[in-house]
Amino acid sequence: MTGQHPVEIDTSRPHPARMYDWYLGGKDNYPVDEAMGRQMLALDPRVPVMARVNRAFMQRATRWLAGQGVRQFLDVGTGIPTEPNLHQVAQGIVPDARVVYCDNDPIVLAHAAALLRGTDEGVTEYLQADVREPDTILEGARKILDFDEPIALSLIALLHFVSDEDGAHELVGRLLDALPSGSHLVVTHATSDFTPEESKAATEKLKAAGVTLVLRSREEFTRLFDGLDLIDPGVQVPHQWHPELGDPVPGQDDGVIPGYGAVARKP
Repeated sequence: MTGQHPVEIDTSRPHPARMYDWYLGGKDNYPVDEAMGRQMLALDPRVPVMARVNRAFMQRATRWLAGQGVRQFLDVGTGIPTEPNLHQVAQGIVPDARVVYCDNDPIVLAHAAALLRGTDEGVTEYLQADVREPDTILEGARKILDFDEPIALSLIALLHFVSDEDGAHELVGRLLDALPSGSHLVVTHATSDFTPEESKAATEKLKAAGVTLVLRSREEFTRLFDGLDLIDPGVQVPHQWHPELGDPVPGQDDGVIPGYGAVARKP
């Protein structure tokens, strides 16, 4: 593993990766994460469905990319391991696929061994870094990935935790600038476009707990793909992007999924 730091887990305030784990029914979370998760459920009981929809989008997008011959993946904001993870999907189609995972939560580092069980032909690696440290991410990724060949940059349910002050769009641009032609950007992102009242309340509750949540509009989301060629069907509610590539998530059609997903190719 590259970029490894001592595992120091802050249990005094909720962390998005651990809240996500709680939504998915995992055990790698703390009372502070569950408490905030329950507050989010009180605002919108479909939050766990949204979490599963995001994972399902990642799996479908990875299937699509691997089917197009993409053999390298950089997954930033990996989260606590779930089954199947990105490398399992990619290497199931392209056995020699190379995958670099990256996250800033030490609890993900503690479980990184589960992320590294890939095919004998492929390579999986984990590095500890924050999306706000693009140079660190790129330095670590260059040790594993060939930056002369296309790379899929995956940012699933991540950027809504990065403020405009931290330069969310600029950080994506810096990562993309380092990738060669033929690379892809894969993003899902929460929005307040469909549920403005609940979204405002959720943002305020998370802010009070020290968690940034920026719910960008469809226009702001689409700006992330400036200069890229969007893959059909373009910007969609996540479960409506190539649904034929995976099984539906139970409950995904019972109400609005307040988010967007898209994949785009770098010319």
